[in-house]
Amino acid sequence: MRIVGGTFKGRNLTSPNDFRVRPTAEPVRVAIMKAIKADIDGARVLDLFAGTGALGLEALSRGARYVDFVEFRPASLHALKANVAALRVHDKVRVYKKDALPFADALPVDRYDVAFADPPYESRMLDRLIERWQQAPWSRVLVAEHARTHVLPKPAQQLLLEDSAVSIYRSTPPA
Repeated sequence: MRIVGGTFKGRNLTSPNDFRVRPTAEPVRVAIMKAIKADIDGARVLDLFAGTGALGLEALSRGARYVDFVEFRPASLHALKANVAALRVHDKVRVYKKDALPFADALPVDRYDVAFADPPYESRMLDRLIERWQQAPWSRVLVAEHARTHVLPKPAQQLLLEDSAVSIYRSTPPA
């Protein structure tokens, strides 16, 4: 697995040896970054269920200002920290060893420009996360990766990529 665009293009990323971790595939990351290209430059980014950090590091590579990663599995945290170290971006990231749902529940409105959520496929955690975001959006854009068969509330945009789908939600600007 590697970074596919931006400053760190071609740099390899470490993945944990854990069957529960499903890093976002390169073609999916390419499609996501193309869809939210205008939102990334200078963005404050949140990567929930971060795993290896591939989505947040891809955003950083493409001009995001900083990224907060939220992950609690030890093997994933080890890989995430190794990836941050390898890219030498300690000054642009924070890693939180926390469960993503309670972390998101505590966020204030408009804390981030872009948030990525990639929980285990077919998990209802994503449904709860989107419901909470719709009530009090902590980011202008929420990018949710999920199984193609997982039915979610209607997004602003949806990308269908093999077995995966990406639903992109946008908050309504205040009146």
